[in-house]
Amino acid sequence: MSTIKEGSKKVIVHIALILGLLFAVLFVFFQIYLPGYTNHGESVTVPDLENFHYSEIEKYLEARNLRYEITPDSGFVADAQPLAVLKQNPRPGAKVKRDRKIYITLNAENAPLIKMPNLVNSPIKNAQEVLANYGLVRGEIIYTPDIGHNVVLEQKFRGRSIKEGFEIPKGSQIDLVVGDGLGKQSLAIPNVVGMDEEEAEIAIVGSGLRLGRINYVTTDTVPKGTILKQLPPSGIEAKTGELIDLWVSELGVDTNF
Repeated sequence: MSTIKEGSKKVIVHIALILGLLFAVLFVFFQIYLPGYTNHGESVTVPDLENFHYSEIEKYLEARNLRYEITPDSGFVADAQPLAVLKQNPRPGAKVKRDRKIYITLNAENAPLIKMPNLVNSPIKNAQEVLANYGLVRGEIIYTPDIGHNVVLEQKFRGRSIKEGFEIPKGSQIDLVVGDGLGKQSLAIPNVVGMDEEEAEIAIVGSGLRLGRINYVTTDTVPKGTILKQLPPSGIEAKTGELIDLWVSELGVDTNF
């Protein structure tokens, strides 16, 4: 019996030693080796790369222990510098491990070509929406005597008439020749007080008049860009092409005008 007991004790001791050794190995692996191998607890905040030029990215990220890769997709924003960063993944502010790769999308070096839409015979508001949807910019509004009030009569690119389907760079400025609905005659000056600048411009030019001097007035009582005053005032007769001066609000302290 004593021999059996001694044998059992040895087995238990051996099992305990094996379990202890296994525990020690697991402890060293998870608490020492693995954290060191994966840089556990060492994170880097992803910087905001938007508008960075391609040539600036590598050194900037290397200094922050990060890498980058340019995605095959590209976009185009007319106001952004060619080869500037438009998008990135992960997003700015994200916490990542050192040496993480940041995927970036660059602005195209050259504007893609698009086909000019047809704006002729469209109301000016619809024409502006179409231009925005195509990635084009509304340029000058040129009013001319015509029975069609605020109707596009001609579309121009770089001073020349442009037909539907003609290829132009995305982001191009398109000038619109628009009917005034009045012709060369005396007319009543519209009331644009309370309108925003864009609405006032359309109302004035659409009435066969022209924008004169724009004066900015600081005030905190009305939204920025609101027309506060006009000269000549509304209601009086004016000739086609007469100048209308405007006073427009800016945010700030109330100012007499």
